[in-house]
Parts: sequence; C-alpha cells; structure tokens
Amino acid sequence: MKIAVVVVLVAIIIAMILLRPKPDVTGPEARKLVVDGAQLVDVRSPAEFAEGHIDGASNIPVDLLSTRLQELKRDRPVVLYCLSGARSTRAARLLRAEGYGAVHNLGAMSAW
Repeated sequence: MKIAVVVVLVAIIIAMILLRPKPDVTGPEARKLVVDGAQLVDVRSPAEFAEGHIDGASNIPVDLLSTRLQELKRDRPVVLYCLSGARSTRAARLLRAEGYGAVHNLGAMSAW
C-alpha cells in the first residue's frame, strides 16, 4: 500500500513538471517588446495588482479577460504576466483563440 502511494505521488509530481506553464518570452525580450509598443497586461486580481505590479501594466484579471477584450488593441503585441505563469498561460490561450496574433506570455512577474 505504501509503495502505491509513493508511485501516485511521483506520478503527480512528474505531471506537474511536464504540464507547468511555459513562458514564451524572457524578461529582456518582454521589456524590449514593451519599449517598442507592446501592451503589458497583469492578469492577476485587482488586490494583487494593488500590492505591486510592473510599471506601465494594465490590470485585466484573467477571469474577466473575455469580457474586456475591447481594452486591448489587436494591432499591437500583448505581453502577459501573473504570479506563477498559470493565469498568464490561460490568458494567452484565450487571446490567441480570439484572434490576437502577437501574444507573448512572460509567465511569472519575477521574470521581468
């Protein structure tokens, strides 16, 4: 029985590693995109945003993104970030599904 529990825990850990959000842009690349005109969007909650955010970022929580798409210009790249990368990954998928072409996922704010 103990071996089965260990096997399940190891399988969960491996799955978490393989499925973890993967940023597609580095901090320096994201900064250059923003300097060149990209929209910087923090997809965390308003409370998290109020506690600290990257200068110049807009706050559009991932759970509200689908209803606030009009706030993003389709003709400009978008750089997304959150705390760990999970919400920014969700946001990137949503924007791409909605036809936004230049969507970049920084992942964790700490990568900035």
